[in-house]
Amino acid sequence: MADVEIKVENIVASATLGKELELPRIAPALENVEYNLEQFPGLVFKLKDPKTAALIFGSGKLVCTGAKCIEDSIKAIHMTVDRIRELDADIPEEFEIKIQNIVASANLGKILNLEAVALDLENTEYEPEQFPGLVYRLADPKVVLLLFGSGKVVCTGAKTAEQASLGVQKTKERLMELYLIEE
Repeated sequence: MADVEIKVENIVASATLGKELELPRIAPALENVEYNLEQFPGLVFKLKDPKTAALIFGSGKLVCTGAKCIEDSIKAIHMTVDRIRELDADIPEEFEIKIQNIVASANLGKILNLEAVALDLENTEYEPEQFPGLVYRLADPKVVLLLFGSGKVVCTGAKTAEQASLGVQKTKERLMELYLIEE
């Protein structure tokens, strides 16, 4: 059986600097930054390369979004922290970066009858009046897949690209076992 190719669409990573940050002092010193406390409790710092956005909070937490690979996500966090360190030399050299979520897409290449899938496949939610996709929860790997009638799939909740790929592959195999798609 041919593997289904996935495409990583977005990676969300976080870092904790272990030190509170003075956002009103940091905001004016960064370019490409949005800071409006009434709308959002942190800074939004946009990087061009890698094309990402870093959410910077006063607690010293950072969330990086928009990267298409883990390396770019880590690079963006380090670039952001380096910029903050220029303004606050007390930022620790060592800090932990965690991958929180990887969103990937794939195409099963087959039309899906979502009503039949909802009836036969376990751990699903399907309410077409509210959302056009079927929600399928896998336990191993622990990911959530959105299946669409077109055969397109979105996988979320993965911590690695391999988990996303495995989630899509297991879903395809399960749909084939239940005769909901053919090879």
